[in-house]
Amino acid sequence: MGPLLVVLIVVGGLFVLAVLWFMATYNSLVAMRNQAKNAWAQIDVQLKRRHDLIPNIVETVKGYAKHERETLDAVIKARNAAVSANGVGAQAKAEGELSGVLSKLFALAEAYPDLKANQNYLALQEELSSTENKISFSRQAYNDAVMFYNTRTQVIPANIVAGIGGFTGMELFELKDDAQRAAPQVKF
Repeated sequence: MGPLLVVLIVVGGLFVLAVLWFMATYNSLVAMRNQAKNAWAQIDVQLKRRHDLIPNIVETVKGYAKHERETLDAVIKARNAAVSANGVGAQAKAEGELSGVLSKLFALAEAYPDLKANQNYLALQEELSSTENKISFSRQAYNDAVMFYNTRTQVIPANIVAGIGGFTGMELFELKDDAQRAAPQVKF
């Protein structure tokens, strides 16, 4: 075997290894991106559940607190904004605003003892509280998946594959305003 043949075999072997590494890296980026998208879908499911509960709570409160129209309208307006929000940043902002007006709604309910004792209202509060916990868990899972994906697209040498494959960073689900970070207070 001549020296030229040995060089060709080594170069060919290195080329095959490079192609295999590229494919494995590309596939792992696809898998991570899909995990992040799935995690976002889980948030979306819980947010839909939350959005579906809010009109029932508003209707229940409306029966007891007829003169509190401004707060009830603010809740519905914030809910509608949250339902129509597109993108991670817009969704986070809208959900933070919704949490703020829900806090006001529950504070308002404290002034109505009959409402606080209403079984339907209590069941809706419990359901919303459970949903808020699921949303929080889903946000954490999404942010974890995005963090792993973003890290992978930025580290050397995977960033080369990410650049060639068009993998771009994904946005974390963050609440920018401290007031939006507070969850609605559900009191029994």
